[in-house]
Amino acid sequence: METLSEEKITQLKQALRGRVIQPQDEDYNTARKVYNGMIDKSPLLIAKCVNIADVITSVNFGRENNLLTAVRSGGHNGGGLGICDGGLVIDLSQMKGIHVDPAAKTAWVEAGCTLGDVDHATHAFGLATPSGIFSTTGIGGITLGGGLGHLTRHFALAIDNLLEANIVLADGSVVKADATSNADLFWALRGGGGNFGVVTSFVFKLHDLSTIYGGPMLWELSDAAEVLKWYQKLIKSAPDELNGFFAFLSVPPGPPFPEHLHAKKMCGVVWCYSGDMDKAEKVFEPIRNFKKPALDFVGPIPMPAMNSMFDALMPPGLNWYWKADFVNELSDEAVAAHLKYGPQMPTLLSTMHMYPINGAASRVSNKDTAWNYRGATWAMVIAGIDPDPANNEKISKWAKDYWEALHPYSAGGAYVNFMMEEGEDRIKATYGDNYERLVSIKTKYDPNNLFRVNQNIKPAVHA
Repeated sequence: METLSEEKITQLKQALRGRVIQPQDEDYNTARKVYNGMIDKSPLLIAKCVNIADVITSVNFGRENNLLTAVRSGGHNGGGLGICDGGLVIDLSQMKGIHVDPAAKTAWVEAGCTLGDVDHATHAFGLATPSGIFSTTGIGGITLGGGLGHLTRHFALAIDNLLEANIVLADGSVVKADATSNADLFWALRGGGGNFGVVTSFVFKLHDLSTIYGGPMLWELSDAAEVLKWYQKLIKSAPDELNGFFAFLSVPPGPPFPEHLHAKKMCGVVWCYSGDMDKAEKVFEPIRNFKKPALDFVGPIPMPAMNSMFDALMPPGLNWYWKADFVNELSDEAVAAHLKYGPQMPTLLSTMHMYPINGAASRVSNKDTAWNYRGATWAMVIAGIDPDPANNEKISKWAKDYWEALHPYSAGGAYVNFMMEEGEDRIKATYGDNYERLVSIKTKYDPNNLFRVNQNIKPAVHA
């Protein structure tokens, strides 16, 4: 890394409409914090971009000054890959423009928006785009990694609803990527993460959806084996409109949860039915008849309420350690591993989720986008979570042990948005047969690997 003169930094400050934050600034420590409290990195400069011109200037500055460059949209990123030590952070979190076209059923969304911002704008028109389960998630990172969520079985992944992206490339040029313009880049952006440039805006397809029928349904841990086997059979044959992710969790110790369940370890499914509301009760009849749950909070709610249901439980700054895999089948051996490690959740917030990715998402070919696990049934994530850094080793060990017990029964790779920094082999496993094509596209658009603070796909010259 080259030494930066004050003169160069002053030039950057003068060229940007947004602020440039340095270590000596009063708000530096706040600006460098990311969602995962376990990540503690100290960049040299944070460029708070307010428009695409700021992004172009920042990309050029990073490249010309040989600075390690990270791109941050302002959401979660479990691995903390929106920040770096000693380099430049291009922070897009103030770029929050949204335009909904209700006639075309599309939304133009700037990269600093959260899912909550998008839900707020689209819900006013009775529309929604599929993505995520927390409203605090950043639209940029989740989309580029794939975009799993409550609506995946019905409307597929976020990338399957992406129509267009505007992107600043490593050389500072700006291009549009869609099905006809820079189609190779558009293919790579849909699942290939932030490897190819800085996406400044997205255009999404929207769907008619205002109210869903959903919420958590919880059972005793002693019922977990029965619930898992029943759930697997159900979700594999369920109509696309029915989504539900299985979880091991501890009941939050506060309202609206009943006091006798507070802090109790349980298993459950968080349902989201997005079909005809007149049919919802009928759809849930066999679910409710399977086994009486200890808690049933499932009913009609607005889509934005569903997407923000867990926000208060997971505020920014908690310590997270993630391990993930794609899963095809829950064999008896896999169920046994879940029954051993799931109930060992070491802290109140630690959890295991299995998000279904069959249904509509499975009917897109692996070759149509960079996302390579269309045939998997679930994306599983094991998350050790706690506010106290003193428990970091404990939550990490549980997640690793759990993952190691289950990994032999997995499909191989993992959802990139659930991965920490796990090395090149895991990245190759995640992209499988699409990896070499991604390397070729990376080599074309970012030959010097400027954008490498990510689940990095190295260009051919660096491979």
